[in-house]
Amino acid sequence: MCGIVGYIGPRVAQEFLVEGLRRLEYRGYDSAGTATLNGDQSLNITKSVGRIASLAQEIASAPSNSGIGIGHTRWATHGAATISNAHPHVGGSQRLAIAHNGVIENFAELRSKLKSDGFEFLSETDTEVVAHLIAQCLDRRRESNSDQSAVQMAVDSIKESISQLRGTFGLAIIFSHIPDSIFAARLGSPLVIGVGDDEHFLASDAQPLVGYTDRIVYLADNQVAVLSADSLQVSHRDSGVVAHDVKHLDVESNQVDLEGFDHYMLKEIFEQPESLRNTMRGRLSEDMATAVFGGLNLTPQDLLKVKRIVFTACGTSWHSAMVGEYLIEEIAQIPVEVEYASELRYRNPPMDESTLIFAITQSGETADTLAALREMKRKGHSTMAICNVVGSSIAQDADGGIYLHAGPEIGVASTKAYTSQCMALVLLALYLGRLRHLSYNRGRKMIEAIRNVPDLVAKALQTSDAVLEIAKKYKDCENFLYLGRHYNFPTALEGALKLKEISYIHAEGYPAAEMKHGPIALVDENTPSVFVMPNGFIYEKVMSNLEEIKARRGPVIAIAAEGDTRVAEVADDVIYIPQTEEYLQPIVTAIPLQLLSYHIAVLRGCDVDKPRNLAKSVTVE
Repeated sequence: MCGIVGYIGPRVAQEFLVEGLRRLEYRGYDSAGTATLNGDQSLNITKSVGRIASLAQEIASAPSNSGIGIGHTRWATHGAATISNAHPHVGGSQRLAIAHNGVIENFAELRSKLKSDGFEFLSETDTEVVAHLIAQCLDRRRESNSDQSAVQMAVDSIKESISQLRGTFGLAIIFSHIPDSIFAARLGSPLVIGVGDDEHFLASDAQPLVGYTDRIVYLADNQVAVLSADSLQVSHRDSGVVAHDVKHLDVESNQVDLEGFDHYMLKEIFEQPESLRNTMRGRLSEDMATAVFGGLNLTPQDLLKVKRIVFTACGTSWHSAMVGEYLIEEIAQIPVEVEYASELRYRNPPMDESTLIFAITQSGETADTLAALREMKRKGHSTMAICNVVGSSIAQDADGGIYLHAGPEIGVASTKAYTSQCMALVLLALYLGRLRHLSYNRGRKMIEAIRNVPDLVAKALQTSDAVLEIAKKYKDCENFLYLGRHYNFPTALEGALKLKEISYIHAEGYPAAEMKHGPIALVDENTPSVFVMPNGFIYEKVMSNLEEIKARRGPVIAIAAEGDTRVAEVADDVIYIPQTEEYLQPIVTAIPLQLLSYHIAVLRGCDVDKPRNLAKSVTVE
């Protein structure tokens, strides 16, 4: 959640800051602000509540030509969305400005001490505590270390301050008396530095840097960076200067543009044939009839010792983990458990040395998932990541893993990352199955079916117009039920979540057979039930569940396989998708559910890409 940007160089800083913050809108926010340095070395702070457009108007009314500045989008944690709580915050007597992502857990005790030391607080935030703490440390050093340079004194003050913090933080700081440097520090909240020609950029992730530079540095935990126009120095909190690796940013500018689509979510829905191909690329071997992974960092001998797999994730990624449970237990015959990361991090479940942990995440920065992975790693378990963002915290912390290569996902409600997660899990199940009991012929048949999936998804996308007509029919309903069985039970959960996320309609997903054990009480003429029921061994059972809904006059929308005339005789509306193997159905059936939620949300006038109260990267607990 939240977003940080920074710039130092020959450009007008505010122009990059506003554009960078726009590219970070997907992370979720309720207020925004920038801080630049005036010619007289005073701080120029501009803030607004609401969207970036409001901030841009404020800046336009009093622009600054400064070439140094930081910006922030805030998602409220401590204190409401107000101007006084918006970032950047100032420390001391307007001596420094700071933007902060994360949560300071011991802010209350620090705030109390700083108040007793005479500091006045103007906000309810935990961030202002950090600003005053740095100012206090700086005052002490200026009194006793007059021979130190201003930059080194600032670095040491930041290090002393962050050593007192408990929690997570990504910090961007400018000092009024140091007009040629931006300072950054991180612990658990990502920061990326862009390296340009006589300029440097700072951001929470790589999106704001696309088109400005293709050279980046990922700041690691407990590191402090000093950015000037022509230099970058990185040091560790507890030691001196450390080497930093400059990596290539492999993202094209058109990947973060709308390219003619009305919303990023719709663009990303229609990108799924290609994103699935990217996830598959180079990972299927017909000769060996198996999948190929280069990043697991475990030998086949190591994997044969695995007797149990635990998937941990949050939100949409948790639903893909459930798909993975079905896949790996059926295809690889390995017991699997799926854990909410927010629960696993505080539980102490029995796990022996034969348990392998997989953290599944789109952003690679989800706080609960990162904490769960670190706790399992601390206990000595091998940890893997299935992640979309190269260089993210979870990708760096895990012992190995699988990158999705789905491309940037801007819409808050995940679409292409979800189906790519499911595809990665299909490939993992094939790989683990071939290590065990799966025959060569079965492996070849699976590969043939897997290769067809992108084309089947492209065909499923052709239902968009039909789905729009159904959306018009049900857009004013306030409750939906989503029902599926076996592989399509997780699909029902994901479909319900998508509708809730972007249209604010209450929706619940259930195994279709469980409907009669309580949820059927909700069925009436105004509560549509969405049945995910392509052909399969359990089709007849799901049809019986559908009949139970119709007997109680509940409207039914069915997601069915092409050629299924029987369901059309019973359901009120049918969305036909191409038939595929049952273990691949979750990828194909997700498409019409994504389209349904999208079209309903647009018809209801909702902000599809930036739904209220939500954030793309949830970096707070």
